[in-house]
Amino acid sequence: MLQIDHVTKKYQNFTALKDIDLELDYGLYSLLAPNGAGKTTLMKMMATLLYPTEGSILWEGREIQKLDDQYREKLGFLPQDFGYYRDYTPERYLRYIGILKGIRKEQLKKEIPRLLEQVGLTEAAKKKMKKFSGGMIQRVGIAQALLGNPEILILDEPTAGLDPKERVRFRKILTSLSGDKIVIISTHIVSDVEFIANHIIMLKDKQVYANDSVENLCMTLEGKIFSTTVRTEELADFERKYQVVSQRQEGGNCEIRFIAEKKEEGWNSCTASLEDVFLYTYRE
Repeated sequence: MLQIDHVTKKYQNFTALKDIDLELDYGLYSLLAPNGAGKTTLMKMMATLLYPTEGSILWEGREIQKLDDQYREKLGFLPQDFGYYRDYTPERYLRYIGILKGIRKEQLKKEIPRLLEQVGLTEAAKKKMKKFSGGMIQRVGIAQALLGNPEILILDEPTAGLDPKERVRFRKILTSLSGDKIVIISTHIVSDVEFIANHIIMLKDKQVYANDSVENLCMTLEGKIFSTTVRTEELADFERKYQVVSQRQEGGNCEIRFIAEKKEEGWNSCTASLEDVFLYTYRE
């Protein structure tokens, strides 16, 4: 179990995170929040790239700072922008990273082909990465994070900049990994985690705002999501009264989905989604 025990992170007079308290076991967790909410700071602390100002992070009851390399051996990390050599092939790059991680050459010979197959890059194993798409590069990043079969996998905004097809492929890979690992993915793209995450961790005002399943989070807006059609010229007035979460123009009318405390005549009730929860939580 990975435990974040009342962790606060400060930079001089600025507090980035305050009293974060979490327990993570095997499964897929999503850190879901807008950019600038502290997701990367928390992930860097879990990856030992930053250290808490207050509190501690523990693996199996022991502080990760004291475990040092014993903890890092169990860790796979994919930062937002990971460094790679454009003239390297995925095969050569993974061999290079594996050696840096202290993995034996005999083990790498078996592990690299398996990982490249797992992320769908077997046919590109000997091609230079400078010709790869952003999605292919991210899949190489996943493979390097999986070297050594880590128990903890930390992925910071892994789908940023990917096209829809690559994001679907990425979600499938993540789902296949979460059975025997703690997989932590940070994102502000709700659709990337709505159907694959066991738990959603939402950060707000530098603290943990929510830590629950998608189903339970959506239930907090039960009976508050509606749809209706209004004239285009009436939309601005409607938006002053209610939080509109989506709209579609059709002729002189607008079909809108919105949040309200109680139903009125002419409105259709809708099932709440995680995107509704996200927009409601981080409304201005």
